[in-house]
Amino acid sequence: MTDNLVPDITRYIAEKIIKQPNKKIAADQPLISSGLIDSFSLVDLALYVEDTFGVHIDDAELSADTFDSVAQLADLIRARQN
Repeated sequence: MTDNLVPDITRYIAEKIIKQPNKKIAADQPLISSGLIDSFSLVDLALYVEDTFGVHIDDAELSADTFDSVAQLADLIRARQN
């Protein structure tokens, strides 16, 4: 499942969070600092990650420091799955 982390997460963001299913989101594209997603959407994304990939995201991690790109998020998931 980890091979599909980036595509799965970007698809979720495009379809469910920003409601633009055809939007291409690069793995290194800033999500929070660019304003693509807001704090409410960040919580939705964290819940999706926890439910889908079986990892826990601490509230303190819901920031641009650890969660600002899909690549950062995928790295966090991989680290927690190992």
